[in-house]
Amino acid sequence: MTSPQQPSEPHGHGHGHEPGPGHEPGHGHSHSHGPAAPVSRHLRKVIAAVLIPFATAVVVGLAVLWPGGTPAHERTGVGFDRQTEQGTVVSVEQVDCADVNAAQVPPTGDTSTPAGREAVNAQQGQCEKATIEVTSGPNKGRTFTEIVQPDAPRQLHEGQGVVVAYAPDAPRDLQYSVTDVNRKVPLAVLAGIFALAVVAVGRMRGVMALIALVVSFLVLMFFILPAILQGSNPLVVAVVGSSAIMLIALYMCHGLSARTSVAVLGTLISLLLIGLLGSVFIGWASLSGNTDDNTGLIHGLYPNIDMSGLLLASIIIGSLGVLDDVTVTQTSAVWELHQADPSMGPRALYRAGIRIGRDHIASVVNTLVLAYAGAALPLLLLFSIAQSSMGTVANSELVAVEIVRTLVGSIGLVASVPLTTVLAALVVSADRPGSDTEVKPRASARGGRRRRAK
Repeated sequence: MTSPQQPSEPHGHGHGHEPGPGHEPGHGHSHSHGPAAPVSRHLRKVIAAVLIPFATAVVVGLAVLWPGGTPAHERTGVGFDRQTEQGTVVSVEQVDCADVNAAQVPPTGDTSTPAGREAVNAQQGQCEKATIEVTSGPNKGRTFTEIVQPDAPRQLHEGQGVVVAYAPDAPRDLQYSVTDVNRKVPLAVLAGIFALAVVAVGRMRGVMALIALVVSFLVLMFFILPAILQGSNPLVVAVVGSSAIMLIALYMCHGLSARTSVAVLGTLISLLLIGLLGSVFIGWASLSGNTDDNTGLIHGLYPNIDMSGLLLASIIIGSLGVLDDVTVTQTSAVWELHQADPSMGPRALYRAGIRIGRDHIASVVNTLVLAYAGAALPLLLLFSIAQSSMGTVANSELVAVEIVRTLVGSIGLVASVPLTTVLAALVVSADRPGSDTEVKPRASARGGRRRRAK
């Protein structure tokens, strides 16, 4: 009489709980409906008791610090703070540089210096005279000419889209000038290829990852940046904004589970460590955060912004993406090790997980350092040309900022591996689904039927 009931019982049990102690670990459907086996009600309550207050604090922080938009200012016409319109190159013709550069100082013939070579080219070479039509703004349809020197890094061709700067207070003939080319089409195509690749390989997980990426940019553009410009503390804004991005991205991509919650906790602790180390060493190294024309322009437009705090905020936000990868990978590794061998205790799980983590540390730290080095490659070339010593290069604030950013972020990444591995090992080892009051009768009943069937 018990045989007909056997097929239905494992299926019903497998939807909500793992097999209890003493049962066959591979029996039933306990892993067929998600990447992680469900955990006990008691453990879910413990995790919720930690994460719900944290998520509530993040929501409150977003509400209190919400800026309501970027503060207005009068344009200076310097750097990125210029009014721009779209334009198209209508025609390009070759002209003698001597005719269009008649007002310039004639060259001395000395080509041993960059200035001398530019002066010679400006008088003896063939220049381009481009006619540009403005295609947006109040003067749409208006044309102007742009002279392109033969050694200019950006050459123009007919039909090319360009970005033009508009200075309404300047004389009419000088109101428009070409500042850049229009790259929207190739960038959009590249973004489309990226999205297709993510969806093709990741499928539904890839779709959720793309949605999380869009949400992250929305938080950055509509909360973090405007709040800092409004004068809020950059560190507080970065912590609240990064926490919101972390919660949204991790739970959207990996699901609402205990495994994801452990990764969230590991990421949070590592971010706090990065914030603490960054604050200490930015102050100790006397880094002002005002290192180039762009940061100088920001400080000039919004003098109330704490530039060193802005530097610390950039370190925290920059480290978040790599931290997510490390903590999720470590948590998943420990969870899978436990699923493969449920008899492993927390110490054995930690030892096995940390072996995986060491490989992860080596690759991630190398990636982070090379990423920063690649971004600063033109700057490093300048120091190499100047034949400066390594100590002189490292001591300059431009390079010191990148060194602090790299090392503080790397320390946080390294620390996240053992932290997350310990948390995951303790949580998954402490989980006892078979001890829940709702599970016991089912497990016992199923076990009794099995024994009778045998």
